[in-house]
Amino acid sequence: MVITALWSFALVVGLLTITPGLDTALILRTAARGEQRRAWGVVLGIQTGTLCWGALTSAGVTALLAASRLAYETLRWAGAAYLLWMGARMLWEGRGRATASAEPEPAAPGGFAAGWRQGLVTNLLNPKMGVFYVAVLPQFIPASAPHFLMGLALTSVHAVLGVLWAAVLVGFARALRDWLRKPAARRAMDRITGTAIVGFGVKLAVGE
Repeated sequence: MVITALWSFALVVGLLTITPGLDTALILRTAARGEQRRAWGVVLGIQTGTLCWGALTSAGVTALLAASRLAYETLRWAGAAYLLWMGARMLWEGRGRATASAEPEPAAPGGFAAGWRQGLVTNLLNPKMGVFYVAVLPQFIPASAPHFLMGLALTSVHAVLGVLWAAVLVGFARALRDWLRKPAARRAMDRITGTAIVGFGVKLAVGE
């Protein structure tokens, strides 16, 4: 039953992982800028957040998020504000490149550590991740299995699939790196990603 639960959960979260969303946009944009170390920092930060949500859910803590309107709303507005700020900054950077030269730009400061923090904060400030885990994770834990350990095992499956899919995204961006070095391409990438992230922030702010 444990093996069946792991495979079934892998199917569900696998489909969720490859669905384009905030994580995909953030990873692609960072990798497309040629910041490979920072991109992998973003990837591992996101998956660290996933593991945190899984551990908290397995321990029963995130049930408070689903039960408390105040806790959910606080986290929702904090997440929306963060996404709006991050998306607006990308749009501003894209606008600033309108008159930029074709010289390669220096990598953003912080490297891997800054990417890890960005991915972690983005993931942890998304209350829908907590609600998703509260609603879905317990359904895949067999009654005979240790609840906390099985929850961590299932969450680890999600994290591994996330890293594998991220490797595909980073590889795709790397294959297009010569084209993406052009100022026009980088402006377009910043504008598209910034607009998408602002859209996610607005959706989080107005959504239920």
